[in-house]
Amino acid sequence: MRKNKQEPAIPIISHRGASGHRPEHTLGSYELGARHGGDFLEVDLVATADGELVARHEARIDDTTDVAERPEFADRRTTRTIDGREHTGWFAQDFTLAEIRTLGATERLRELRADNTAHDGRYAIPTLSEIIDLAERLTAELGRRIGVYPETKHPAYHASVGLDLEPPLLALLRERGLTGPEPDLPVFLQSFESQSLAKLEDAEVPRVLLMGTEEHWQPFTTPEGLAEVAGNAEAIGPDKRLVIPRDSEDNLGEPTSLVSDAHEAGLLVHPFTFRSENRFLPANLRSPGAENDYGGFAAEYEAYFAAGVDGVFTDHSRHAHLCRELFFQES
Repeated sequence: MRKNKQEPAIPIISHRGASGHRPEHTLGSYELGARHGGDFLEVDLVATADGELVARHEARIDDTTDVAERPEFADRRTTRTIDGREHTGWFAQDFTLAEIRTLGATERLRELRADNTAHDGRYAIPTLSEIIDLAERLTAELGRRIGVYPETKHPAYHASVGLDLEPPLLALLRERGLTGPEPDLPVFLQSFESQSLAKLEDAEVPRVLLMGTEEHWQPFTTPEGLAEVAGNAEAIGPDKRLVIPRDSEDNLGEPTSLVSDAHEAGLLVHPFTFRSENRFLPANLRSPGAENDYGGFAAEYEAYFAAGVDGVFTDHSRHAHLCRELFFQES
């Protein structure tokens, strides 16, 4: 496949697809994300009982599927401890891929994104291989390369139950020509767990350490911490509040030094997650009306682009695409 060297300077990462418009982690959501201008399809990966990698935000699947309504699976409901927290529900690890395929995907944010519930049950749970198929098809159809951006979800937990995520992920990437310095499609690999990234080193594609706002992440955001991160990753994916925090009234504040410090360490910066609804925006960018109304998202994107970020995770790829175009026209 011919590789287009003119990749976008600030890639738009379709977070679980176009999850502002369709149930997340479905082929319908991913296709819409790319058609709305997304450059990467962001995929959270969990394992089934038979070791297949499927796209779900968590190992627990009842928040985003109709499994709770399926009487044949009622006895699969259980309680598991994942990363120190108890969760009760249905878990991907207790279903084979064939069983997972019988479930319908549903909207997670049912009240906020009520329109998306019209698509409940329309889409199945996709495998990573199917999402790569989609990226290849859309690359040919749209005339630009659509990349994949998989995340290993709770990899230490999966390993503890004998379902390591990294070996099947590496095997699939190699099989599909998505490893090495010039993969057939752009690829980033991401995780909150640095040990998982270390296991993915042989893929020879950029790796991204995700970072939250919890206190234990603070040492990693210092120049010294970022230099250490750079030994095991090529980028960071920080919560966007680590790049531009909010003040005591929840207004958008001033940028921290994180972007410049990361760049000094040789790391790209891809903050998460941009969402256009009032509920998620800084107070000074919210519009009058309901929490599910769109607010002043353009000003938020502009602030982050001006801060020098190298990519954005977004639920609304069309908005990010339009704001990126406008920013570079005016720059």
